[in-house]
Amino acid sequence: MAEKTALISLNMGGPDRPESVAPFLRNLFSDRELIRLPGGAWLQRPFARLMARLRAPKARRAYEAIGGASPLRIWTECQTRAIGRLLGEEWRTAVIMRYWEPRAKEVLTHLRREGVKRAMVLSLYPHFTAATSGSSINDFCRHAVRFCPELDYRLIHDWFDWPPFLDALAHLVREALARFDGEQRHRVTLLFSAHALPEKLILEGDPYLDQVRTTMRGVLERLPEYRSRSRLAFQSRSGPVRWIGPSVTEALDTLVDEGVREVLVVPVSFVSDHVETLHEIDQGYRDYALRRGMTRFERVAAFNDDPGFIRAMASLVASRVPASWRDSRQNENGAPCQGTP
Repeated sequence: MAEKTALISLNMGGPDRPESVAPFLRNLFSDRELIRLPGGAWLQRPFARLMARLRAPKARRAYEAIGGASPLRIWTECQTRAIGRLLGEEWRTAVIMRYWEPRAKEVLTHLRREGVKRAMVLSLYPHFTAATSGSSINDFCRHAVRFCPELDYRLIHDWFDWPPFLDALAHLVREALARFDGEQRHRVTLLFSAHALPEKLILEGDPYLDQVRTTMRGVLERLPEYRSRSRLAFQSRSGPVRWIGPSVTEALDTLVDEGVREVLVVPVSFVSDHVETLHEIDQGYRDYALRRGMTRFERVAAFNDDPGFIRAMASLVASRVPASWRDSRQNENGAPCQGTP
């Protein structure tokens, strides 16, 4: 590839210091693709300010419990650089965060100055939903038109059923199961945890729930002995809307009532550690489960810089590079600029 080519990863972002928490939340609640209130943008803005003000103290305490800041940017940059190294030394790498720095305008302006002409754009959300990955993709597209209009790019919207990804996740589940002794491994239940989504989006046809279930089935195909001892639940609800369920706490209540005392949580929406894994699962849900009578609560490690995950993503990106970028022939299969698969 003679033209300068970049791998651009898209992710949610997170506050990098305590004073960033409120503006981060304001950016999040201002996103009408995530939470769309009736009344238009004029109502969304005061709603976002109010929600940020109300939620900032609790959120700040959560981040303080994991060191004072989100590690999401650090891990995303680490993953992207590692994927880029496997793709080849000619690849540049960059990350764009939806709700915090670095934002699309800054990154695209820099890439244009660097002379980058082509980019593979990888959403680091395994599952597509208009509310998260779709919003990040649309944000990228809007800014690309304005700040890097000559950029030739291809979008990778989702990869929930990419076999190397499922292999890597199943491998981490097996590693976590090894922490249980033989007898416990025959009793433990796998609790798959995905990020919650407003129910309204699913009713409108959003593919997220089906894709999450497909990922869960793919992992269980690789761990067939746990098919009858697995559940799916949802975490990280925020905002005054109806969410898909059951919630993780509801699922834990049900398991306790059924006599389950050992559980292994399998996060399927998060490819690196951040507040949802380090605080919400490791501290909040763990404490809740033990108070409810469970004797063992463990979590599968996040991918972070896991070599299997890095290889899986590199092979995914390589498989989507247009033939025309390699041999100058015209390619007609590039993904269009849109927020749907």
